[in-house]
Amino acid sequence: SRSHNAPLIHSYSQCLLQRCCLLCITAEPVCISGLLYHYPDRASIYHSLIINTSKEMMCFSDFPIPAHFPNYMHNSLIMDYFRMYADHFQLKRHIRFQTKVLHITPRPDFSHSGQWDVETESKDGRREKQVFDAVMVCTGHHCHPHLPLQDFPGINTFKGKFFHSRDYKNPEEWRGKRVVVIGIGNSGGDIAVELSRMAKQVYLSTRRGSWILNRVGDNGVPADMLFNKRMSNWLIQMLPVGFINNFGEKQLNKRFNHKLYGLQPAHRYFFSQHPTVNDDLPNRILSGTVSVKPNVQEFRGSSVVFEDGTVEDDIDLVVFATGYTFSFPFLSSHAIPVSKNKVSLYKYVYPPGLERPTLAVIGLIQPLGAIMPISEMQARWAARVFKGLCKLPPMSAMMKDIKAKEKAMAKRYVAAQRHTIQVDYIPYMDELAKQVGVCPPILKLLLTDPRLALNIIFGPCTPYQFRLHGPGRWDGARQAILTQWDRVNEPLKTRCTPEPQSQRSSHSLIFSVSVAALLSALYYSRASLHALIADPSSLLDKIRAFVPLPLTTQ
Repeated sequence: SRSHNAPLIHSYSQCLLQRCCLLCITAEPVCISGLLYHYPDRASIYHSLIINTSKEMMCFSDFPIPAHFPNYMHNSLIMDYFRMYADHFQLKRHIRFQTKVLHITPRPDFSHSGQWDVETESKDGRREKQVFDAVMVCTGHHCHPHLPLQDFPGINTFKGKFFHSRDYKNPEEWRGKRVVVIGIGNSGGDIAVELSRMAKQVYLSTRRGSWILNRVGDNGVPADMLFNKRMSNWLIQMLPVGFINNFGEKQLNKRFNHKLYGLQPAHRYFFSQHPTVNDDLPNRILSGTVSVKPNVQEFRGSSVVFEDGTVEDDIDLVVFATGYTFSFPFLSSHAIPVSKNKVSLYKYVYPPGLERPTLAVIGLIQPLGAIMPISEMQARWAARVFKGLCKLPPMSAMMKDIKAKEKAMAKRYVAAQRHTIQVDYIPYMDELAKQVGVCPPILKLLLTDPRLALNIIFGPCTPYQFRLHGPGRWDGARQAILTQWDRVNEPLKTRCTPEPQSQRSSHSLIFSVSVAALLSALYYSRASLHALIADPSSLLDKIRAFVPLPLTTQ
């Protein structure tokens, strides 16, 4: 038997963001034990992958990413950060790695105990059954590759190679080849750009198009730190949707004309589809190494026919960047029903039909922002619910909230498989923070700590804001907020640049002083005016003796 009263803090945080894992946690009198398994058939990454959220926006709320790390990190550095976090909080001793979770089923007395029977399989094939008080499902939404071959007639006649973007690793073997990439999400855009540096030609096929965002924002700072601000969020909520969309589209088209580049989406509004983050794609299109094409109509041997009637011959590779589906095969079907990538979860975390709230889903969201802090906040909330410190509302209230979110999403987004779990970063973080009791007290801070309050209002909504007070308060949160721009700047200071000395500005100053001296002399020596008119060079010679005038050059 296991106690419900042990603390549930930090033991899951290192694990919950590894999208290819299942984490079950149980409260014990002394510690928390976790089971972590990397499924070989789950999502993976390519070697060059760099994250598209900046380090200050994606870090855990009580453990800033080291200042010397780059603002947008390579995947290996993200793994280094996770290991640092695990070592700092001594988590590894609580995790059983390489342990596959086969089945999770509610115990016969679930209505009373809320406990689960969990069957696992170790690396050497040994099976074991254990009883757990609570379960967190952290598999995320990049679970099973979605490869809709039925939508592409003639694919069975294709003579080249094709695979899902999940299986793409590096571009070397495709040097000099002709490639079609289907899909313009973040993976499709990244892979098209990388292949275009090796391949003879890359064709990027898209059904709807996409708005392309930069990692690099104004003045070279991370763009997500400029966009994800509380003041900006308040303005977005207050101003008409049409105005916000028009403004956003104009800003994006200042960089390059999306219509001219063949990327302008079919839908009208900027906020109607999850955007694509890619700094390099416009340059690759401009240089001709990537050619944007409409949807693929059919395959004919080694040729690809597009919906506009154009045909590209001698295609060697097709990469299907067509997204993922998610499911929970280790759970009984009634626990979390999934249909066409749609799932009913209270605030995207809790199945509303369970008799006891001892099952939480972590990270099953598609945010306009970083997923790491959101997943951490979900886990903080789940821990308090498991311990009985937070209560969930009645099932009727949970269903009302679920339906409202579904209705709002259908109204805003283009109907697509990828738009079933969308959330906006700041509103959703605040929604969860209210459940935990850790929303930053902005009005109070305006009176007691105005410097901090102004940073919270006008600065980026970094995760540290949710450690200022309440459960899990961290003493270093204030300092982390006030120094966040220092950590942004540090990795960029790799070369000392001297202040430029402007000869022109110094000459201008000297000339201004000289003119002022001349006018003063004229004012106080009006009697000498006739002499100046007769011989002006004599006065200039006198002035030059005391104040050197700029030399004129031909």
